[in-house]
Parts: sequence; structure tokens; C-alpha cells
Amino acid sequence: MRSKRLTLLLSVSAWAAAAVFLYPFYLVVLNTFKDYKEVVTSVLSLPQSLLIDNYLQVWKLVQYPKLFLSTLLLTLGSVLGIVLFGAAAGYKLSRTKTKLSGWLFFLAIAPMMLPFQSFMIPLTKLAKELHLINQLPGLMLVYWGLGCPMAIFLVHGFVKSIPYELEECASMDGCSPYRSFFSIIVPVMVPVLSTVVILNVMWIWNDFLLPLILLNGNEATLQLASYKFFGQYKSEWNYALTAVVMVTLPPILFFLFMQRYIVQGMMAGAVKG
Repeated sequence: MRSKRLTLLLSVSAWAAAAVFLYPFYLVVLNTFKDYKEVVTSVLSLPQSLLIDNYLQVWKLVQYPKLFLSTLLLTLGSVLGIVLFGAAAGYKLSRTKTKLSGWLFFLAIAPMMLPFQSFMIPLTKLAKELHLINQLPGLMLVYWGLGCPMAIFLVHGFVKSIPYELEECASMDGCSPYRSFFSIIVPVMVPVLSTVVILNVMWIWNDFLLPLILLNGNEATLQLASYKFFGQYKSEWNYALTAVVMVTLPPILFFLFMQRYIVQGMMAGAVKG
């Protein structure tokens, strides 16, 4: 009886917490079907009529198909580099048992402890010196550097749970270290690599500050284009809220499809060998 009450209490608490977190998003979606005057005067009420004109206008104003492809390519290129370099570095540092590898691992994950604002200005100056400003490939390289520490940390912990005998058997069968890594180790690391992909897709797709700094405000991503609805003398709330829904919907759907891999990968990465 006591366990049933506890289960009921936990269920009610979970639903209450979900309602608290989902209510702001509900208001955003609700107001996308209103005109500007209705959004400003009655933000909490139901729309008088379901207007889809906001979605049609935002589709044109932000050039949604073009910038969707641009943002997708930026996200895919950045995540691919983070996964490749993070997996290789995390694997090598985990398998190498020396004092130097220990210090290198510490240096590799140290940026995780620093807030982005603390090195934002030096990073911008360095990117300018390396001619990485105002171009998507340059922004990808910066994302590689910022995303690899977390990837290295997760992969490093996961590799400890992989028996070394797998690589020894592959070596006896004539596999080179590179083939052994890509053909044997990488397939085993799918759970933790899935977690790396999910976390970085959510971060890079939704990131606003870094593209704003390194692209100098050019409307090269959906997030930067959505900012056009706010100005010194205007705030088009009906279009802005609609843009928020259209920009955040793809990563939300991606997260819902891939969320089961997050806990699996996190727990696998926490195993200590």
C-alpha cells in the first residue's frame, strides 16, 4: 500500500513538473495563431481564429528552406568533426597508460570547466587572426574545438569498459590499428557516440551567440534570421514567436526520436574498467 502511494506521488510530481516546463512552450505555440494586436493584448487567451498567415510570412521572410539547409550543413559538419576527433582522442588517451596521457586528458577536458563568456573575446580575436570570421567552415572549426572536450570525456570513460582482448584478437588477425579502431572499436562505441551526437546537435542547432559573434550578425542560420523580427523601433511578436516554433521544431523531433540513447550512453560512459 505504501509503495503504491509513493508511486502515485511520484507520478503526480512528474506530471506537475512536465506541465510547468511545457506551459511556456504551449503559450508560444498558442500565440503563433494570433495577429500582432491579439498577441500584445491577450497573450494568455485562446486565439479568436486559427491564423496560419504567420507561418507563411515567416517562411518567406527568413528564407526558411535556404537557411534550414545552411543550418543543417553547419550542424552536420560540426557534429561529424566532434565525433571523429573526440572518439579518436578519447580512445587513444584511454588506452595509453602514461603520466603524459593523463596530463593530456586533463588538458583536453579542462575547457569544460570554463564558461564560454570567460574566453569569448580571446576566441573571437584568434578566429579573426586565423581568418575564420564570416564563413561557415570557420564556424565549424570553432565548434570542433568547443565540442571535443565533452566528447573526449565520455569516450574516455566508455573505452575503459571495452575489453582490450578485442584489439589483441584483431591484431593477431592482421588488422592495423586504424582498421581495428574503425571496424571494431567504433561499432562498440555506438551508445556513447549517439549521446555525443544528440547533445551536440541540440547545442549547435539552437546556438545563437557564437554565430552572432563569428558571422558578424549575417543571417546565415535560422537563429540569426529569427532575430530580424526585433529592432530598435519594432517587435513583431507574432512573427518572432512563430519563428521560434519553426526553428526549434526540428531539434525537438530529433531529440524525441533519439532520447533513449542519452541515458544509455551516459551510463555506459560512467563504467569504470
